[in-house]
Amino acid sequence: MELGRLDTEQRNPNTMQIDTLSTLEMVSLINEEDHHCAEAVKQALPEIARSVDLIYECIRSGGRLFYVGAGTSGRLGILDASECPPTYGVSPDLVQGLIAGGTGAIIKAVEGAEDSRELGRQDLKDRHFSQKDALVGIAASGRTPYVLGAMEYARSLGAPVMAMVCTRHSELSKVADVTMELLPGPEVVTGSSRMKSGTCQKMALNMLSTCVMIKAGKVYGNLMVDVRASNEKLYQRCISIVMAATGLEDREKIVETLETCGWSCKTAIVMLLMGLSRHEAEEALVTHDGRISMVTVQAGT
Repeated sequence: MELGRLDTEQRNPNTMQIDTLSTLEMVSLINEEDHHCAEAVKQALPEIARSVDLIYECIRSGGRLFYVGAGTSGRLGILDASECPPTYGVSPDLVQGLIAGGTGAIIKAVEGAEDSRELGRQDLKDRHFSQKDALVGIAASGRTPYVLGAMEYARSLGAPVMAMVCTRHSELSKVADVTMELLPGPEVVTGSSRMKSGTCQKMALNMLSTCVMIKAGKVYGNLMVDVRASNEKLYQRCISIVMAATGLEDREKIVETLETCGWSCKTAIVMLLMGLSRHEAEEALVTHDGRISMVTVQAGT
């Protein structure tokens, strides 16, 4: 593979003299280049939206979401996956990130791990990946063998497969049902795809997981109503969320309601808005796929 043909390996004409600039000029130039990232993500919004819908349907049917990548791409997938449980109260198994070389590669590069297709397949097998699950292969270069191996295995099972790449006409796109091409242009430092490419990937991953969780009823208005209180900060956040969602200022009543329902913001909100018992609120949420807005609309609130 000739790396020079990849978008991520092109030299950036705007930064060829960056090593001669003052520190302020350096950071200003990097900032200027970073402005291309939002536009690159904007161009891929239709594909990102299609990916959200595919992932949501899998999760709604009892499946899971897997991110697979190597190096920076793998770390970004793991970061996004690891932030879903504390933010949305989901099981750590629901969104999982796999990186070439295993857990140790999160901190230190594992040489050669990304070059094995078989390793990608095996890592999915070890997680009992099935047709019910969804897979997003992440690779700025669009050609990482580890990611391709995982995608090929997922496709062979009939699972939905998506690609997130930062180059055109990629190898990953040939295996994917949907390809999210994020094209911010050449990097500030040639080939350093942890920069603009990584920024684009982080932005798109934020969209994927956030929109899937919104569709799954984890958000009411713009409040993360499935957060789980596990420390003092989160207990206070739960109180604030219920206050904002209900418009009530009676802190004592809100705390009492939260204690009654095991500090479930979602249940407490329905109880207070609808005047229901814990059991009635929980039943209403189950009936409406956990979406508070559907419960309140149905009741005409």
